[in-house]
Amino acid sequence: MDRIGPLDIQSILAFRPTRTAALKIGAPLLAFCLILLAPLPPGLTEDGQRTLAIMALVVALWATEVVPVAVAGIFGVVLLMLLGGVADMGVALYGFSQPVTYFLLGILTLGMAVHQSGLAERLATFLIRGAGGSPRALYVQMLFSFALLTFALPSASTRGAIMVHIYAQVMDRWQIEKDHPLYQAIMLALGSLNRLGSTALLAGGITPVVASGLLGDFSWTRWFILMSVPFYVNLAVGGTLLYLYHRSGFRTEQAANLNELATGPVRIPEIKAALIVIGTAMLWFTDFAHGLHPATPALIAMALILMPKVGLISWQEFERSMSWSSFFAIATSLSLAHGLVSSGAAAWFAQALAASVDGLQSVHLVLLALALAAALVRLVVPNIAGYLALIIPIAMAAGESLGFNPLVFGLAVVVVGDSVIYYAAGSGVGVFIFQQANLSAPRVFIFGLIMTLVSIGTLFAIAIPYWGLVGESLLR
Repeated sequence: MDRIGPLDIQSILAFRPTRTAALKIGAPLLAFCLILLAPLPPGLTEDGQRTLAIMALVVALWATEVVPVAVAGIFGVVLLMLLGGVADMGVALYGFSQPVTYFLLGILTLGMAVHQSGLAERLATFLIRGAGGSPRALYVQMLFSFALLTFALPSASTRGAIMVHIYAQVMDRWQIEKDHPLYQAIMLALGSLNRLGSTALLAGGITPVVASGLLGDFSWTRWFILMSVPFYVNLAVGGTLLYLYHRSGFRTEQAANLNELATGPVRIPEIKAALIVIGTAMLWFTDFAHGLHPATPALIAMALILMPKVGLISWQEFERSMSWSSFFAIATSLSLAHGLVSSGAAAWFAQALAASVDGLQSVHLVLLALALAAALVRLVVPNIAGYLALIIPIAMAAGESLGFNPLVFGLAVVVVGDSVIYYAAGSGVGVFIFQQANLSAPRVFIFGLIMTLVSIGTLFAIAIPYWGLVGESLLR
């Protein structure tokens, strides 16, 4: 073992955390201590108070991102075990026993195979070449690709990481500068609207997986029926608003030969990936006939992809490339949310929320108050898994206590919370995309506020009436 020299010791002794770092660490600990040591409120059990304190600590850590999201989640699960905030260890490890956790593992592997095989880049290039040199057609096709490519490449972050380079190449050939309205519109859509296509599908990444696990057991078809309409409407409205704001950039007369965006002949790995994607999608589309949980086709695809000699990825590549952070984030989020429910903390919080809106005469005003509260929570909790784990159990319990359909309340906070990006740091690969176009933080934030209004408008004008038509009425 190397010995530490005098200079190293002096450096260690001289280390002083910055004020920002100290605040990021101190604020979560302060929130934890204040809730844990506060007098026990009427109606809340001691276990519920401890669970609320743990949840506040973890959500604050998720918001400040002072430690990795997965680490914060694991720390919270450990505290659930040590402080007795839940009945037993089985409750604390609840998230690790749920099918949706392994469903995520399967679709991440599927996305990895599509990406590494080259199929994802080929599909993206094919869509872009179809624009024929028109900026408007390029933009419209990009919006459609957010939904279409989700079937082959579920993760919005992975799609964005691939597509940003291709669109940057197109802008370069059209000689479009980064401060040009067309460049800004393309990149802002990639960073903010791309994710909306994913949430419409149960296989669309961490958001639908976490949300479906908290809302109840969903089939692939049922999730698509309920969530495709509101999220596709948000995508269309958000895309239209971006176009109108940057419309001067779409009048450019620059042109480029997009046929030069070639990817070479189709290779065997791409064919294998395509066959696995098609087979998996067919099993998801026909779940009404065979009744398999969505995790089953995902794990079948994972087994085929990792199968030696005939698969697409070796186990060593899988270990190195898998997003284990996402796996632990979803598992611990489900555990913490389940802890809120099993300890009675969610019900207590929901009753307090119900009491605060008791004077409202209309169920729609109650839901509006919930939507605004959810937007405020999303504002201070950039991590989507943390937001969902905190707000869904409370929203559903509030709906239950008020005599309304709890599922609709839960779906409502998903639509409001996952349709917005307030900070670049809360959008994964969006950080790189926004930097690519030199998009300022205030501009991203303002568009996030606009999308908040769009999502609330969609919720009341489209989603609530539509959900009633497909069997999920707001009133029980």
